Amino acid sequence: MFPVGLSFCESVWRLLLLATDRRFHFTMPSENLRWETLEALKNSPKGQVTFDPYWSERGEHILAGCKETPSLSSHSAVILERIDSRSLNKSSFLDSSSIDFEEKPASVSSSESTADLNSKISFLSSAPSLKNQPKDVSGSLPKLSDETRGESPEADVSEVPAPPSPPPISLLSPRAMETAGHIIRFQKKQQEKAKVALQERQALQEKLVESVASTELEHLKRFEEMKELKQRQEFQSIRDMIDRETKESMGRQEKLKEEQRHRIKILNLRVRELEQQRHREAELEKQRQAEGRERLRSLNSIQEEILQLNQLLEPSAQANAHLPAASLASHSLRGNQLCSQVSEVVRKTAEGEFPSVEDMAVAERALCEMRSVIRQMGEEADRVQEKKKKDQEQEEERRKQEALQAQQEAQKKAEQAAKEKELRKGLQNNAEESTMKWYKELQNSAAQCAQSFEQLNSPKDAQTKKLKLELQKAATIPVSQISTNSGSQLREIFDRIDKLLSGRAVVSGGKSVSASQHPQGLEFVAYKLAEKFVKQGEEEVASHHEAAFPIGVVASGIWELHPQVGDLILAHLHKKCPYSVPHYPPMKDGTPVEEYQKILGYRVDDCGVEGQDSFLKRMSGMIRLYAAVIQLRWPYGSKQGSVPHGLNHGWRWLAQMLNMEPLADITATLLFDFLEVCGNALMKQYQGQFWKLILLLKDEYFPRIEAVTSSGEMGSVIRLKQFLETSLKSRQISPPKGQLSATFWRS
Repeated sequence: MFPVGLSFCESVWRLLLLATDRRFHFTMPSENLRWETLEALKNSPKGQVTFDPYWSERGEHILAGCKETPSLSSHSAVILERIDSRSLNKSSFLDSSSIDFEEKPASVSSSESTADLNSKISFLSSAPSLKNQPKDVSGSLPKLSDETRGESPEADVSEVPAPPSPPPISLLSPRAMETAGHIIRFQKKQQEKAKVALQERQALQEKLVESVASTELEHLKRFEEMKELKQRQEFQSIRDMIDRETKESMGRQEKLKEEQRHRIKILNLRVRELEQQRHREAELEKQRQAEGRERLRSLNSIQEEILQLNQLLEPSAQANAHLPAASLASHSLRGNQLCSQVSEVVRKTAEGEFPSVEDMAVAERALCEMRSVIRQMGEEADRVQEKKKKDQEQEEERRKQEALQAQQEAQKKAEQAAKEKELRKGLQNNAEESTMKWYKELQNSAAQCAQSFEQLNSPKDAQTKKLKLELQKAATIPVSQISTNSGSQLREIFDRIDKLLSGRAVVSGGKSVSASQHPQGLEFVAYKLAEKFVKQGEEEVASHHEAAFPIGVVASGIWELHPQVGDLILAHLHKKCPYSVPHYPPMKDGTPVEEYQKILGYRVDDCGVEGQDSFLKRMSGMIRLYAAVIQLRWPYGSKQGSVPHGLNHGWRWLAQMLNMEPLADITATLLFDFLEVCGNALMKQYQGQFWKLILLLKDEYFPRIEAVTSSGEMGSVIRLKQFLETSLKSRQISPPKGQLSATFWRS
């Protein structure tokens, strides 16, 4: 390796010079010694020096290995032993060769050869010392000078400082000089090769640096592109995040707006509920005031009557002339006590309060007791008078026996005639014969219709059962959807019911169903539809009175197109509410009480009979529905024919109700509900005749209602009385609430 430098080459040259000197005689040819010397130098540690690329990392000098002391292998000692020591001591040879040595440097033109030769001469001069050290343990040559070890392998040979001039010796032989020249040329060639290798290495290093620089530049560009791409991606992600947050914020704003609208709606509903509650409270207050005023009027009437009856208890009364004084005094005392009780009740009302129900009960009991006292006094007077008459009759019995018998017979005849006359003037307990015949025909028709679809009503196979359920839903669901939302929705419901009754297919629950799919389908649908209409009156109209008009107008339109449905509606209505006939079913012998209550319209279940309030509410709902049906007509139907069940039936029902004996609570309730819904239409239709009927109701029939009504059932009686008084006073009946207007049908 070239980093070994000049020190190694110089050692080689000196050894070769010693081996080839003519003055020395070896036992072996010089050529063999030369190659053995080179082999020894090659195998020496200095000849095996290798280049270490990590010298810079360890902080060493690049020529640190070359500056070490060179040493020869153990084979060099053999070479030195073969040198003839005797030839080295021949001075004559040295003297003779000095001339040649002097001449030889002259032939060398350069200073470099001279310096080398001088160094060789110095080496030769030190040869005896080398000879004296062949047996050294290390087997190596003496160390070179510091100047030789410090030389750089790249430095020129001319730069090596010349050693001090040795003492003049004889020149080398031509063969030695030739060898020295060869060595010098070899050394120069090696230096040139080292320089070329160094330049190539530098060029290679520059190319490597340039390629690394270009690669790093490309890497820098890629890094910048990647950085720019990441920036764009980050910008895009930030923009997406901003857009997403914007959308989320907009969504939250919309949600907040929706919640605000919902809260406003709830607040509006609460305000409306509060307003309705306030209105109801106001209505209840008005009703309470009206009932209080009515009780006050009744109390005044009771006080007036009891005072008038008390006058009959006075001793000066003509009717009391025949009574004993003690009996008359006791009756008078009791009458005064009863008057005091009523006066105490009236005194409470003088403070600005209305009499309560308990006060009225006290006053009514006082009046009843006063009447009882008057009756007892009259009975006593009659007994006294009869006793006197008996005495007179006993006295004149013999004389006037025949006349008395004739008088008694005449009196009996008069009483019998009076009874017959009273019977003729009394009211009926049952409906007219024609009405009952019509009622029975409707019930028989409904029963026959129910029997006609018995097979469909009690299916045995699953397919028929499924068809029955679908037909029942198709018939009942549209009726349940009837409301006052819009006229277009009501018309869609009517068309759906009409299609179903006509045998056409309709969509129910996402499925197409038709009544013509079964031979008994039309009868089944008509029966269930009529039953549902009556049930809506029993439940929906009973809770919301305004619902009678949309349900009634649809029922009237269906009745007009399909009369069978109308007859079934009447049959179901008469069965659930016999008072709509009107008919008061009598209790037959052997009929259980619960069964008779069912006939009267009460609901009877395992818990017992329903309450009176619930019963009246259901009856009221059905009568209101009936009153709406008879006055309404479907606006999109045919206007040519007459209404199948119009106001004439309402007039007939009202007249027959007034011809029958009133029932407690139910009669007043039904008359009020009927007139409130249908009174305006009857007034416009019959005018004067209607007002005569209302006047008859107030003057003659209403007292009969009061007579059969107890004190705890006066609510419906008071409402009816107020309605009649208001209507007669204004000669006008207001249109019912919830009546469908022209704008409703355009919605």
